[in-house]
Amino acid sequence: MRINSVDAVRGLTVAAMLLVNDAGDWSHIYPWLEHAHWHGCTPADFIFPVFMLIVGVSLQLALGRQLDAGARSAPLARAVLLRGARIVLLGVALNLVSMWAMDAHFRLLGVLQRTGICFAAAGLIAIYLPGARAQWAVLAATLLGYWALLHGNVEPNLNLADRIDTALLGPLSYQYDAATGLAHEPEGILSTLPSLATVILGMRAAELLRHGRIGALAAAGAAAMLIGGLWSLALPLNKQLWTSSFVLWTGGFGMLAIALAYQLLDVRGWPPLGRAMGVNAIAAYAGSWLASCALAASGVMGPLYENGFRAPLAPVFGPEFASAAFAAAFTAVFWLAMAYAYKRGWRVTI
Repeated sequence: MRINSVDAVRGLTVAAMLLVNDAGDWSHIYPWLEHAHWHGCTPADFIFPVFMLIVGVSLQLALGRQLDAGARSAPLARAVLLRGARIVLLGVALNLVSMWAMDAHFRLLGVLQRTGICFAAAGLIAIYLPGARAQWAVLAATLLGYWALLHGNVEPNLNLADRIDTALLGPLSYQYDAATGLAHEPEGILSTLPSLATVILGMRAAELLRHGRIGALAAAGAAAMLIGGLWSLALPLNKQLWTSSFVLWTGGFGMLAIALAYQLLDVRGWPPLGRAMGVNAIAAYAGSWLASCALAASGVMGPLYENGFRAPLAPVFGPEFASAAFAAAFTAVFWLAMAYAYKRGWRVTI
């Protein structure tokens, strides 16, 4: 049995991803739709970590039921590793399409690659370290260990995460300066470690959810936000480095969101807004990526935005409104497409 609130929060998170990723004019964006340039945490910065938290919740709910039913560890581990690999390969494939359609350089890593890697690693933890104490210990060690690895240096290009990505990824990174040889990858190698911590936090949230301890889930979320906020005084909130304080601040918010959604949807029976998007989350994300590439490669994007959004809307409401209106319309297309797929019982799995 699926939990409506988990699917709904996942779906709303993916819809928010599309809204943030598909601005009509990247020179005119509302501040709340932009990521923090470096330190800080805007509303847009909550989206990916909440999605990763939901990955952990879904993983623990699925594997926990199978392990309780006596499923063998080895077959489960193979299934987890294979699915993680498929998600990574899909991410690489989308980057290849983007390189071809937009004449961009090839980026090796990205959102789906990080998701697949963390899914596989967290799945193995769920299977071979199922105990609460063991998982809390791994979470604490990961957060504290990452803080120690940064050695207090969280400045661009000088921090350890950027230095590792420069050395190992170089021109395959999201940003690469050929003149200096410096690279930056927001979904980079070392910063994937605290992203795994976000997924583990989601796994612990799932156990509270499984046992109906919604009050404890909300309290844990509030405590995580409090600890993350206090920790940020020493280790700034930073999505691009996915700092340990950022893990707790955004993860705690996600836990509160899930607790609220569970109370409203699963207990009170409110309509599960977002569930249709949530059950086909990766299909919606990949489809939107391919649609963006198709619009760019065909030359349709410019005239569509100019004639359909900027020209009629910007003079009256401002260029930021026109840009956001395009993103909202783009998101609405996929919202309706996923609603249709849900109604027909179609589900795309990776």
